[in-house]
Amino acid sequence: MPDRGGGPTGPRMRVGRPSRRVRTLLLTLGVLAVLGMAFTMFAGFWTDWLWYRSVHYSSVFTTTLWTKIGLFFVFGLLMALAVGLNIWLAHRLRPPLSAMSMEQQNLDRYRMGIAPYKKWLLLGVTALVGMIAGASASGQWRTWLMWVNGVPFGQKDPQFKLDVSFYAFDLPWYRFLLGFGFATVIISVIAAALTHYLYGGLRVTSPGARATAAATGHLSVLIGVFVALKAVAYWLDRYGLAVKSSDFKATDNWTGLRYVDANAYLPAKTILFCIAVICALLFFATLWRRTWQLPVIGFGLMVLSAILIGGLYPALVQKFEVQPNEQAKEAPYVEKNLDATRKAYDIEGTQVTEYAGESKTGDKTQLRDDVDATASIRIMDPNIISPTFQQLQQMRNYYAFPNNLDVDRYSKDGKDQDTVIGLRELNLAGIPKKNWINNHFRYTHGFGVVAAKGTQVDSEGRPVFTESDLPSKGDLGTYEQRVYYGEKTTTYSIVGGPQKEIDYSDDNGEKTTSYKGDSGVDLSNPINRAAYAVAFSEPQILYSGAIGDGSKILYNRTPKERVEAVAPWLTIDGDAYPAVVDGRIQWIVDAYTTTNGYPYASRTTLGDTTADSLTARNDSRAVVAQQNQVNYIRNSVKATVDAYTGDVKLYQWDTQDPVLKTWMKAFPNTVKAKSEISDALMSHLRYPQDLFKVQRELLTRYHVKDATTFLSGSEVWQVPDDPTNKSGDAVPPYYLSMKMPDQKQQAFSLTTTFTPIGRDNLSAFMAVDAEAGTKDYGKIRVLKLQTSTTVNGPKQVQSQFNSEQDIAESIRLLRGGDSEVEYGNLLTVPLDGGLLYVEPVYVRGGDLKYPLLRKVLVSYGGNTAFEDTLDEALNKVFGAKGSATEPPDQDDDTTTPPPTSTNPTVQDALNDAQKAFEAGQEALKQNDWTAYGKAQKDLEKALQQAEDAQAQAGRSGGDKNGDKSTGQDEGGNSPDGKASPSPSPTGSAGASGSG
Repeated sequence: MPDRGGGPTGPRMRVGRPSRRVRTLLLTLGVLAVLGMAFTMFAGFWTDWLWYRSVHYSSVFTTTLWTKIGLFFVFGLLMALAVGLNIWLAHRLRPPLSAMSMEQQNLDRYRMGIAPYKKWLLLGVTALVGMIAGASASGQWRTWLMWVNGVPFGQKDPQFKLDVSFYAFDLPWYRFLLGFGFATVIISVIAAALTHYLYGGLRVTSPGARATAAATGHLSVLIGVFVALKAVAYWLDRYGLAVKSSDFKATDNWTGLRYVDANAYLPAKTILFCIAVICALLFFATLWRRTWQLPVIGFGLMVLSAILIGGLYPALVQKFEVQPNEQAKEAPYVEKNLDATRKAYDIEGTQVTEYAGESKTGDKTQLRDDVDATASIRIMDPNIISPTFQQLQQMRNYYAFPNNLDVDRYSKDGKDQDTVIGLRELNLAGIPKKNWINNHFRYTHGFGVVAAKGTQVDSEGRPVFTESDLPSKGDLGTYEQRVYYGEKTTTYSIVGGPQKEIDYSDDNGEKTTSYKGDSGVDLSNPINRAAYAVAFSEPQILYSGAIGDGSKILYNRTPKERVEAVAPWLTIDGDAYPAVVDGRIQWIVDAYTTTNGYPYASRTTLGDTTADSLTARNDSRAVVAQQNQVNYIRNSVKATVDAYTGDVKLYQWDTQDPVLKTWMKAFPNTVKAKSEISDALMSHLRYPQDLFKVQRELLTRYHVKDATTFLSGSEVWQVPDDPTNKSGDAVPPYYLSMKMPDQKQQAFSLTTTFTPIGRDNLSAFMAVDAEAGTKDYGKIRVLKLQTSTTVNGPKQVQSQFNSEQDIAESIRLLRGGDSEVEYGNLLTVPLDGGLLYVEPVYVRGGDLKYPLLRKVLVSYGGNTAFEDTLDEALNKVFGAKGSATEPPDQDDDTTTPPPTSTNPTVQDALNDAQKAFEAGQEALKQNDWTAYGKAQKDLEKALQQAEDAQAQAGRSGGDKNGDKSTGQDEGGNSPDGKASPSPSPTGSAGASGSG
């Protein structure tokens, strides 16, 4: 056949045409690519199903999946039918003959081109828009489940007298339906208009009418539906005013109606609703009148009304009616906002009492005995001493502790003790040799709990461990010590098969084990292995000989990750903490239910409100928020994750929370009753930090109860920046066993401070009873300082510490050489009308790169002390001569003072310092850190004695030349030619800092 293009014939005509073999190969590759993509999608689905089944929460997976599928098909089909019907109708209503014009002649080519494919094109367009709409709708599965399962709050909003559930559960779903309706109509109008234009129903340049009667009627009905939906939107906007955010009086997220909303916007929305209904009827009337004149006039009137009634009129009311007398006009609405916000954040029961800020007792020595009864002052800062735990209790490089340890309570001899606790978790970065087998088969778990007293240190400034060594032993008794699930366990492990795991190492070598827990997904099935090989992009899972009968894969291993997965409707607190409960290590995770639809309650952004100096340094401490901006929150669920089996249990904590009840209807049998919480577990539950941080942020403004004070802004507080560092981030709250003025005994509490906006003096002190199971659990107490009295805030106290000459000189000495000073938590304790501040000071120095407690700063009533121990600092501040505390434990290390005479000379002291220095060097060679620490302590005391003796000699005139009593030449050498340690800043710092 000759070439129609006039080109050459013969073999040249088939140049570039693939052969049958090539076409077969390309077809095969195409089929394989499709199958590969299909199996990849299947692998993701299948591995998710296997994981949920392994943790016994398959109902969560199936409920979520079927809800998404149902929404996808229902709304995808509705969109496809609506768009397809309007395209088909526009084609059917096309004129039989098109006008003879250049415009129509150009369109003829397109009409002829698509004529053979009209049905396929229609199906393709409708399928595409349907899939997009369905995918969008499936993302609303939470909204659907809350609407269909919603339970009443039993509270009504003050404006419309509707139950809060209408705003929290119903209104979001109605708004979604409205948005979907708008999208459907807009796409249908566009599709219909294009079809009418293509087939001559609409004309742009052709002579005669611009639209046929059929096209006019069709498009008018669609536009009428759009306007009718706009009328519905105006009506829903009336209720939306109750949850509308606005800036008001320095409150960025004020929610609810104000005077202008109730008296201008609300009637305007009603009027615009009526106008929109009339306008929609005018558009529908074009089916009979066949003209757009009246609908266009009506639409223009609606737009003009929206500008004048919905925009200009409220602005005029605000300008001329509200602003001249704002306080009187806004006061009733502020009262509603105050009441709703306090209820929504569970701060309505906050007890605010006046506090003097100054001690009532003239003789401060009497207060020394009261300190121990008022608070168990925790000098072990869990956010500082993790490296100390690491150095002293790591045992093997493949173990590690979290960057921030946790504070809990444990009872011994019937007495509760604040305890700093951490788990020895797996650290893959420290394994001797990295490869796939070691990373995922041999090194699979951590081992044991390490705990220390929060209120004591030994003589070297180290923690007093109550649980230590490997395997761990101490006060916690016998428990399952293997840690397969933890905060640092972020990779998968394959356990239980032919490959043995390293359990732990001791003097007798490595111990091995094989996982016996019931968690994990079985890999004996080849389909499962293939799915995980694809899901984890690791082909060795498919063919490795290390996987056999009994092999299981463990993943999603962090506690917060597991709770979030089994309860995707919860917001997870940033701090999961471990506890030994009934012979098991359990991770305890606090979880919240939230909503953004509580009428009149001001909103807060969880990510910002819960941020502080700890979350800035450690991203893993950040809250896991399902809904970042909320105006209602409850700690409704307490969850546990077993560190060995990974078993997740959810317990109903807030039995009155309607949001939790709604989710429990949507996911039945996933949350256990509160009564199932054991006494052993209850003793370790505590008030969660992130909820406390949200509440303290709200209380900076909402501690006042009257609108006048709120509007004046005179009582606005702020959370101070952390004074112990220069990050500029908020100070974190601190757990502390203490007694507030109205309490009879100490209670485990969570505390914080407030300062006035723009100033550093103290405004208030806030504490909440944090011990679960007690009658006052969750009770918030705020001590409000008198505005007439200026009391130093945390930043001012820190500045006072740093500015006092003696303390500043001591800090400078501690920082000498290669030593580093780290300030611990600045704790605040109300005491006899005043405020006691305590701050531990840690030093990293010499070859020891971990912090040890070296000094304690204490301030009360303007008096400041900087001493080696808390007892000494308290005694100095209160003018007491002896310790009022219990003697140290019998097994605590004590420091033997250097052998000096009662009144040592400078030379005697320097000789003792020389001996201590040499002892320290010898201890370094032997890697005996205990002896080295004692030697450094002896050296520090000897140097201090030398300074004291030299000062005494100067006062008595016994050493006029300054070099006779020391026996040193000008170069600082002793007569025997040895270099004597000098009481210089560097020498002193080395002594105190290196230990």
